[in-house]
Amino acid sequence: MEPGTPWNRRAFVKGVGVASGVTLGIGKLSSGVHAESSDVEEDGAASTALLPTRRLGRNGPNVSMLAMGGDMNLDSAQRLIARAWSLGYRYFDTAQKYGHGKEEETYRQWFAQNPGRREQLFLVSKDYPRQGPEQLLDMIDRRLAALGTDYLDLYFIHQLCPEVYGKDSVEWPRSDRFRKVTEALKRSGKCRMVGFSCHGGPEYIQAAADGGFLDAVMVQYTPFYERGGVFDRALTACHERGIGLIAMKTLRHAGNVPRRLPQFDALGLSTHQALLQAVWSDPRITAVCNSVKNLDQMRSSLDAARNYTRPLDLSIIDQLRHVVLACRRTFCPGCPSCDAQSNTTSFAFRDIARYVTYYEQDGNPEARILYRSLPATARDVSKADLVTLRDGCAFGIDYPEIAARAVRYFT
Repeated sequence: MEPGTPWNRRAFVKGVGVASGVTLGIGKLSSGVHAESSDVEEDGAASTALLPTRRLGRNGPNVSMLAMGGDMNLDSAQRLIARAWSLGYRYFDTAQKYGHGKEEETYRQWFAQNPGRREQLFLVSKDYPRQGPEQLLDMIDRRLAALGTDYLDLYFIHQLCPEVYGKDSVEWPRSDRFRKVTEALKRSGKCRMVGFSCHGGPEYIQAAADGGFLDAVMVQYTPFYERGGVFDRALTACHERGIGLIAMKTLRHAGNVPRRLPQFDALGLSTHQALLQAVWSDPRITAVCNSVKNLDQMRSSLDAARNYTRPLDLSIIDQLRHVVLACRRTFCPGCPSCDAQSNTTSFAFRDIARYVTYYEQDGNPEARILYRSLPATARDVSKADLVTLRDGCAFGIDYPEIAARAVRYFT
């Protein structure tokens, strides 16, 4: 499909017919497709088949369509990881900062208690090389030690955006310096794939396509993007270069959406399950990285993945959009106006909206720490026209109100 070409059902079906196979291709994954007896007893369930997979990029392995997202409550993290394994997850995502810097250690303990499992799953971690990509060459050793493994399947620069790394960071994904770091990391055997999680605008995704040397990019994804718009064209450019695309924060803007509605009941889906299936209806997306807080959320997401058989009709996706827009929202998953405005102000409106979402939807007290760690200029409301931000946002995010709530919650 040419960049900018409007999508239609035929294009969806053609792409997903290729992308949604259920072959297994990660390490020793194909050696067994059922949960081990110890896990079955722990979960109280019969043996469970692995999740369906898609290929990550042109040259990557097949990975689960649904990734076990990180930043779990440490009190329940190891049990959630064990449950995820027993229920068929084989793609696990974590990062240096998750769990106040201790989530990786939870994985290390779990690997130590379950020898052989590391080789049977796809493991991701992330780090913050604020001084430049070259820092990854030393940082990866700390990630490996924390996780208790000698390699990562995928290593990300975490949260690549101008607010964290400066405005010049948009050049990193097409720079020789990052290319050389990527080659050195993979040559060392310490990681198999390299990329970044994108918290910047679509220009970062386009930069990855321009560079062409990265293996995967994690993107803030909504199925309601502007067809033929900048984000759409950037995704297509990456896909055509063979760069794997992983969706994140897919449900983040839907925390207040009703769980069940008649039009989705007819499909046997909750509204959140319909949102997940709307993402998989885009053949450019390999997987959804979905953070779960409890077993009910995990099973709901698993059912959405296992029951996905074909792309949702665009009419259903349009109905979903209207449902989401009708609800009180605190988080824009990405729209042309917010992307453009982020380059005109030092006020970190996207990050602040995210932290308010974490606090209100998850009850996460770390949101206060994250907010207070922002530079003073990034919290200075006088540096942004919040009314213009609100009126331009395709999702109608009430930035003046959110900024006021952030001050009330976090200061």
